[in-house]
Amino acid sequence: PEGRPGECALAQWGPDGSDASPAPVARLVPSFGPGGAMEPAAGSRSLSGVEVTAGKKVKCELSLVQRHGEYELVIRSREKEPPVQEKIPINNCFKYVQEAEETLLIDIATNTGCKIRLQGDCTAERLFEFPDEEQCVGFFTEVLRVQKAQTKVSFPDLVDHASWHQVKGLSGPAEPPAAGILGFEDNFSAMSLEKKRNLHNQQMSARREPPPPPLPPNRPCLREKEAVVSKDQPKVSNTMRMLFVPNTQTGQREGLIKHIIAKREKEYVNIQNFRFFVGTWNVNGQSPDGNLEPWLNCDPEPPDIYCIGFQELDLSTEAFFYFESTKEQEWLTAVERALHVKAKYKKVQLVRLVGMMLLIFARKDQFGHIQDVMAETVGTGIMGKMGNKGGVAVRFVFHNTSFCIVNSHLAAHVEDFERRNQDYKDICARMSFQTPDQSQPQLTIMKHDVVIWLGDLNYRLCLPDANEVKALISNNELQQLLTYDQLNIQRTQKTAFADFTEGEIKFIPTYKFDSKTDRWDSSGKCRVPAWCDRILWRGGSVNQLQYRSHMELKTSDHKPVSSLFLIGVKVVDERRYRKVFEDIVRMMDRMENEFLPSLELSRREFSFENVKFRQLRKEKFQITNNGQVTCHFSFIPKLTDSQYCKPWLRAEPCEGYLEPNETVDISLDVYVSKDSVTLLNSGEDKIEEILVLHLDRGKDYFLTISGSYLPSCFGTSLEALCWMKRPIREVPITKLIDLEKSLLEMVPQDSEDSGDRPLHVPKEIWILVDHLFKNACHQEDLFQTPGMQDELQDIIECLDTTIPETIPGSNHSVAEALLIFLEALPEPVICYELYQRCLDCSQDSRLCRQVICQLPRSHRNVFRYLMAFLRELLKYSEDNNVSANMLATLFGSLLLRPPPNLLAKQTPQERQRAINFLLVFLLGVDDY
Repeated sequence: PEGRPGECALAQWGPDGSDASPAPVARLVPSFGPGGAMEPAAGSRSLSGVEVTAGKKVKCELSLVQRHGEYELVIRSREKEPPVQEKIPINNCFKYVQEAEETLLIDIATNTGCKIRLQGDCTAERLFEFPDEEQCVGFFTEVLRVQKAQTKVSFPDLVDHASWHQVKGLSGPAEPPAAGILGFEDNFSAMSLEKKRNLHNQQMSARREPPPPPLPPNRPCLREKEAVVSKDQPKVSNTMRMLFVPNTQTGQREGLIKHIIAKREKEYVNIQNFRFFVGTWNVNGQSPDGNLEPWLNCDPEPPDIYCIGFQELDLSTEAFFYFESTKEQEWLTAVERALHVKAKYKKVQLVRLVGMMLLIFARKDQFGHIQDVMAETVGTGIMGKMGNKGGVAVRFVFHNTSFCIVNSHLAAHVEDFERRNQDYKDICARMSFQTPDQSQPQLTIMKHDVVIWLGDLNYRLCLPDANEVKALISNNELQQLLTYDQLNIQRTQKTAFADFTEGEIKFIPTYKFDSKTDRWDSSGKCRVPAWCDRILWRGGSVNQLQYRSHMELKTSDHKPVSSLFLIGVKVVDERRYRKVFEDIVRMMDRMENEFLPSLELSRREFSFENVKFRQLRKEKFQITNNGQVTCHFSFIPKLTDSQYCKPWLRAEPCEGYLEPNETVDISLDVYVSKDSVTLLNSGEDKIEEILVLHLDRGKDYFLTISGSYLPSCFGTSLEALCWMKRPIREVPITKLIDLEKSLLEMVPQDSEDSGDRPLHVPKEIWILVDHLFKNACHQEDLFQTPGMQDELQDIIECLDTTIPETIPGSNHSVAEALLIFLEALPEPVICYELYQRCLDCSQDSRLCRQVICQLPRSHRNVFRYLMAFLRELLKYSEDNNVSANMLATLFGSLLLRPPPNLLAKQTPQERQRAINFLLVFLLGVDDY
C-alpha cells in the first residue's frame, strides 16, 4: 500500500495485506439479671469454631457476656465432659489479632475463614480458627466496641507481652487482604526455579513465629570459650558444637533445632523499647534546595533507627527503565547532613528503583545488633518493565525482632483506586527475600514481626470539587474529609491494607501544592487536595508517638510526612538462650534414637484440565505428621533433574516443619508463563509431572500431576500464526504440532505460487494494533500505565478463540496485551542471530535498514507494521505523553532481545545501542 505510512498501513491494511464454606452458629447470648447474673451486651453473639492446641483442633464456642457491669469473653469447650468454661475479662490487658494470610496468587474471591489469637490478664496466648470470616469479624468488632467503651485504649506494657501482636485497624479488628486478582509476575518460572525454596510452612506463618534467634558469627566460638573459662556457665556438649559444622549430615538437624528453639522464644527474650523515625516524601523530580532538618531532626530525642523513603526521585525517561540517576547521591547527601545532631548514625542499606528510594540508618551504638539485611524491588509499571510505580523494601533483624520496611509509589489518578489496590497486592505477592541460607524458604513481606509501609500511596478523596475540599480544610473539618478518603474506604472493604494500622490524621492533605509555595494547586488541572502520603504498620508492640506533615519544606508539590514510633524489640538473654539450646539438643538426642518420622497425605493424584496461558490454577491437599517427633518435609528433584518440578508448576510451601499431629495445607499451583508457553503450545511439553515429597530420616512420597493444556497464540511463532486463518483453538493440536515442525524444517515462506498464501502479519497483531490505532492515539500515558489483570485474561481468551470485531478492556489493557504478545514470542521480531549485527550498525541508518531486509518475511512485515504504528503515535505525543526515546526503550527490549545465553550479560552500553537502533526507524522515514 502507498500513501501516508500510518494511514495506509494501519487504517486500510488487513492482516493478509488486503483492505480492511459452611457458616458457624451465631446467636444472641442468654441474659441474666442483676446480682451476679449475666447481662447481654448490645449485639452480643456466640461464635463457634475450634481452638488449636498442641497441633490438635478442639471444638469450642466463644460468647461475650456482662456480669456486674463488667464484660467477659467466655470460652466453652464442646468436647469435654462435663463442658469446661473459661472466662477472659475484657479490660485493658485483653488483646486479640486476626492473622493475615499470605497474599494469594489467585483470581477469585473466597471466604476462607480466619485465625484469631487471644491473650488476657492471666491468660496465655491462644489460637482459634473460625470458618466464616464475616461472622468472626462482626463478633470481634463488638468485642472491640465493648473494650473501648469500658476502658480508655492504651498501649499494653511492652515488657509483659514479649511476642504479642496488638489490635490493628481503625474501625475494628484487622483483616487479611481479600483474595482477589493480583498482578501476577510473568516470570513465574524464575520464581519457582531460581528461587526454589519459596515459602514457609503455612501453619508456621499463620502463627507469625519469628526467625530463629540471631546468631552473630562469633557466637559458637564465644560459647566454646566461655565453657572453658567460666565455671558458672553450662558446659557445651560435643553435640552442640557439631551443629555448627557445615556438613550435610548435620544441616538437617540444625534446621530442626532452629525451628524448635524459635517456638520456645519466650523463654529467653526480654522486651526493650527503641525509637523509630519513619519519613516519606514525593520530591517531584527535584533536587534538594534546602536543609532537611525540619523534617528529619524535629524531635528532642534522637531515634535509634531512621527509615526514609522518597518517590519521584527522578522523572527522566531513562530512569523509568531502571537506569542510573544522579539524584540518588544528591538526596543521600542531604539526608546524611540532616540526621539528628545528638547521635551518630551509620547507613544500613540503600535501595532504589527508578524514583523510589529507601534509606535505613541506625545509631552507631545499635548498628552491631542489626543483621540479615536484604533489599528487594518490585516494578508494577507496564509489564513490570517500567519502574515508575511499584515498591522497594528492606528487611532486617534488629536484636531478635524481624522488620520489613516497604516504600511504594502506587498508581495515580483519582478514578484508578482499583489499580492502586492491584499494585498493593502485586507488591505483596512478588516481594520476597532469599535468606543467606539457600536451603531456607524465602521471606515475604508479611513474614516479619513488624512491617512498616510508607510512601505516596496515591489514594485520593471521593470529592470532585476542589473548592469544597479546600473550604472543609479551612474550617478544620478534617475528620469529615477523611470519611471520603479512598484508602480508609478500601481498608474498610478489605481490598487493600486491611491488616495494617494507621494513626489518627490531624494534618491537612499533603498534595497538591504549587512548587516552592504553600498554595494549593493553581494549574489548569486544579487537583483536589488529598492525603496521598501515608505511613501504616502491622505487628505487635508498636506505639505511634507522632504522625505529622512538615509544611516548612516547599521543594515539591507534596509535603513530607513523618511518624515517630516506640517499638518493643525482643532482646536475647544469652544465659537463658544457652540453657534452652542445650535442653533441646538433649531432647533431640533422646527422640532421634527412639522414633522415626512419618507423614500421612490426604491425596496423591491431581488433575488440571484446560490449563490456559497466564491463568493460575490451584489444587490443595493436606499432609499430617502422624509420627511422634517433629519432622521436616521438602519437595526434592528427581535423580535426572535439577529442580523439583517443571517451570509451570510449584508447590507452596515447598518445605516446612510439622509438630506431631500437626496438619498443613499444601497448594499445587499451575501457571503457564512466557517461559513455558511455547513448549506447551508445540506439544513438546504436557501437563504431566511426578513430584517427590521427601521426609528427612523418613521415606519419599510420590505425587502424580496430570491434565490438559489449551494452546494460545501467545508464545506461538510468527511463522506459524501467519499460516493460521482461524483462531488457534479451532486448529487441531496435531496440525499445530505438524505446522511448527514443518516450519522448523525450513518450508519456503516467500513462495508466491501457492493458492493458500500466508497472512502478511499474524491476525492477532493486526487486531491489537488496529484497535489501538483507532482508539488510543490520544490516550494519556499510553504504554506507561499497566492494564488490569482480569481484562488482560479476557483479551487473551478473545484472541485465542475468536476473530473479534472489538476487543474487551481498556486501551491500557490492550496496549499491555500487545507487549505481552511480543515478549512471549519464541523468536523475537528481530531474530536472535541478527542481534549483534543490529547493535554493531546502530549508528548507521543505512546499515540498519539493510539488516531489516534480511529478516524472514513474517518478521520483516511485523517490524515495519509496528514501526508505522509507533511513528503515528508520536504525532500525538502532546496528548498521549509518549516520546521516541520511551518507545525505543520499551519496544527495544521486546523486538531486539539478546539471545537467552547473553541475557544476563547485557551491558548498559548494549542496551543503549539497541535503543539507538529503534530510534533510526522511529525518527526516520519508511523507506526500508
